[in-house]
Amino acid sequence: MLKIANLHAGVEGNEILNGIDLEVKAGEVHAIMGPNGSGKSTLASVIAGKEEFEVTEGTIALDGEDLEDTSPEERAHKGIFLSFQYPVEIPGVSVTNFMKTAINESRKARGLEDMPANQMLKLIREKSELLEIDRKFLSRSLNEGFSGGEKKRNEIFQMAMLEPKLAILDETDSGLDIDALRIVANGVNKLKSKENAVIVITHYQRLLEYIVPDFVHVLHDGKIVKSGGKELALELEEKGYDWIKQEVSV
Repeated sequence: MLKIANLHAGVEGNEILNGIDLEVKAGEVHAIMGPNGSGKSTLASVIAGKEEFEVTEGTIALDGEDLEDTSPEERAHKGIFLSFQYPVEIPGVSVTNFMKTAINESRKARGLEDMPANQMLKLIREKSELLEIDRKFLSRSLNEGFSGGEKKRNEIFQMAMLEPKLAILDETDSGLDIDALRIVANGVNKLKSKENAVIVITHYQRLLEYIVPDFVHVLHDGKIVKSGGKELALELEEKGYDWIKQEVSV
């Protein structure tokens, strides 16, 4: 599904990613771990096509299609979803209306007509029930006054509605208490299938107790320096990132 080869990228002439190779297949969950400044969020942003980052070398392909010349909007329409560490508040635009617009824009990009209102309402009802979201929540202004847990749950709701091929969750556990973490993780687990894939970016192993990865990759200085199964996350929790730094320097 996603294939990254020798990816070098940075911002304002400062190279952050120094040769990333990564392949993610449909049905898989990959965890990207690493200390602050290792390039985790940059990698997520570059895959999503954020324009402030410049790719200087290498390729990113989705289903065999090179994404080099595609905008963030085009990548979203092709099935890439990126959750944000700090979701933006949009006063006056309800969660429901935001989702209607997002879905219909995606359909338009694929040459389809707007989703009929009754079909849209049915979809909203199904996904909100799946994620245990109160109907009153859907009428609130997007992220305005939301707690950290509510913002993250709302992003998982957006993911459920859009049904992306590839979901990238960038530190979705940041600032969540254990109950909110469990709710968000349960939502992600309910949405996993053989047709989609998930990349989870996190500092900590605790999220991976709930969203169990097939593969764990450790970033250090913009490179994947170690990959393994879910047990690698447990080893990192026990030994810390200094262990990885020592291994790299040997």
